[in-house]
Amino acid sequence: MSAEALRLPVALPSGSVEVSADWEPAPTPRAVMAIAPGAGAGHRQPFLVGFADALRVAGVSTLRFTFPYQEAGRRMPGPAAHAVATWAAAADALALRAPGLPPFAAGKSYGGRMASMAAADSAITPAGLVYLGYPLHPPGRPDKPRVEHLPKISAPQLFVSGTRDPFVDPHEQLTAAVDGCVDAELRWVEGGGHSFEVAGRRRPAAQIAADLVPTIVEWVLAQARAADEF
Repeated sequence: MSAEALRLPVALPSGSVEVSADWEPAPTPRAVMAIAPGAGAGHRQPFLVGFADALRVAGVSTLRFTFPYQEAGRRMPGPAAHAVATWAAAADALALRAPGLPPFAAGKSYGGRMASMAAADSAITPAGLVYLGYPLHPPGRPDKPRVEHLPKISAPQLFVSGTRDPFVDPHEQLTAAVDGCVDAELRWVEGGGHSFEVAGRRRPAAQIAADLVPTIVEWVLAQARAADEF
């Protein structure tokens, strides 16, 4: 099934803007997930496309979207409030297009961190959040952790990180952050870098992302069942 290109309206303090998105429903969906890119790539990067393709095969409809600064062709992220507003717009789109399905939020690096901030601010209320390489701190700067808001998140959180990711070194710092959350799990990808690439193992970015999906879908569907039972 081909993607349906959308324009999502985002309410910013300076006025409303629109960002690009791709909506792709699964044939028999059991959940739905909004997916945001990292800071340096758009929503149609091969990694996100491969991730979304594998999710739909597993029964999860997807909405990939971009942020206002990316839409405007800028390289540096805008204010965090702009990203939070974009996440709120994506959540509204999920509710409109997939009513009744448990909504999840996922993001690559920066996109995942912005989802966590949106959840901490109650701008979104997902059934769960998935972080694909959460950027715990800038590389080489473990003294600059980005963790204060994480314990405020009540939704279940899944951190997926590579053991060679410079954004989570030392590992103990990420483990402590996860332990400090209300409901969170950590899954390590052995030998994986920040984009889960493994030295000496050449794979396309789309395949690298697809290989992460079985474990993530298992977690997502477990949260969906728990939410339904509750």
